[in-house]
Amino acid sequence: MTAVRTGEELRSLAESAGRDLEEASALDILTWAADTFGPRFCVTSSMEDAVVAHLASRAFPGVDVVFLDTGYHFPETIGTRDAVGAVMDVNLITLTPRRSVAEQDAEHGPRLHDRDPDLCCALRKVKPLEEGLTAYDAWATGLRRDESPTRAGTPVVGWDEKRQKVKVSPIARWTQADVDAYVAEHGVLTNPLLMDGYASVGCAPCTRRVLEGEDARAGRWAGRAKTECGLHG
Repeated sequence: MTAVRTGEELRSLAESAGRDLEEASALDILTWAADTFGPRFCVTSSMEDAVVAHLASRAFPGVDVVFLDTGYHFPETIGTRDAVGAVMDVNLITLTPRRSVAEQDAEHGPRLHDRDPDLCCALRKVKPLEEGLTAYDAWATGLRRDESPTRAGTPVVGWDEKRQKVKVSPIARWTQADVDAYVAEHGVLTNPLLMDGYASVGCAPCTRRVLEGEDARAGRWAGRAKTECGLHG
């Protein structure tokens, strides 16, 4: 049985692991998470690629992989999710917002993502994830330090103050070249949009292809000061 830990114990664990595992491999970091938290650990995936899900399935076969279906995803993203569930040794869990897109439109007006993207993200991403993570003490992400300036300080293991959980970012130190090499070596599923000019894949209305010289997340909420959906700060 997995030990029940208090929030303070989890915070202390996150801080010490962040120091101890800074130079560890991604697989070793995920193995630590699996050994430490057992079924109270999950992986979240946007289905941009399945690298972290694949790594986690090696460390923890049958690991829970949580996907947020916002109702605004590209068809390619949903297809990637379905393929991951079919071919990987994971337990795929799809979270959905409390309201459908039609119900949200009725309450807030259509195209809320254009008028108030922060509220749209809060309703369709942040709140559903908050509710979906209640059964876990720790969650893994695919955040990398090289993706954007806002992610440059991402720890491999840190403390998620907002949700009071341990946050594991096993590929934080990886570069895009590292990701590409892992995908090639293991035949990992990736979103087809990555081959079509998209460097970061989010909801269809708020994502565009990136231009030469732009950072990987420049295509998200382009033309706005917004750079994160709220899931990661």
